Amino acid sequence: MFGRRAGIGAAEYVSGLGGNLPTVPQSAIDAAVAAALAPFEVADGENPYTLHQELQQTMNDLVGIIRKAEEIEQALERLAGYKQRAVRVSVEGHRRFNPGWHLALDLRNMIAVSECVAKAALMRQESRGGHTRDDYPTMDAQWRLQNLICRISPDETGLGSITVVSQPSPTIRPDLLELFEVDELSKYLTPAELPATTGGTN
Repeated sequence: MFGRRAGIGAAEYVSGLGGNLPTVPQSAIDAAVAAALAPFEVADGENPYTLHQELQQTMNDLVGIIRKAEEIEQALERLAGYKQRAVRVSVEGHRRFNPGWHLALDLRNMIAVSECVAKAALMRQESRGGHTRDDYPTMDAQWRLQNLICRISPDETGLGSITVVSQPSPTIRPDLLELFEVDELSKYLTPAELPATTGGTN
């Protein structure tokens, strides 16, 4: 369902551009190719499978469903080290179906996403849904009013630096609010949002 929506949205975006299609400089293409092929050029570098296993273990142990600040901070320290190591992974063989190479490329995104999860989890000082802070065990309705947005910018590792910023959450449409019981919504919404749900039905 979401893949279909994404595809339709992408098609509509491109159709709306008309003849003003964006262009990519050849230098950017060359840089992307060089970055993709870099693992073949590194001699005796990191094994991507080893790094992947360590990344999985760190996120499982320190940024699992139940989290606390001390453990998340430990995870972020490890992630910083993984970023340094990820640029030194090396693979053998050739480009034709090479799982080690594929993993070496995937690690960049895996580390970026892991850093986003950890930094956002550290900022969100409450428990909600699949995010449980052992040091902040209750839900704070004020956090529902905020979305945490991760942004990536270039850094010396070549993998990018992650920053997390807070921005207001969009308000829920009245017709959607009316689908729920007020008592149920009161667990999640702020008091200021509840009057619009008066008379709502399940």
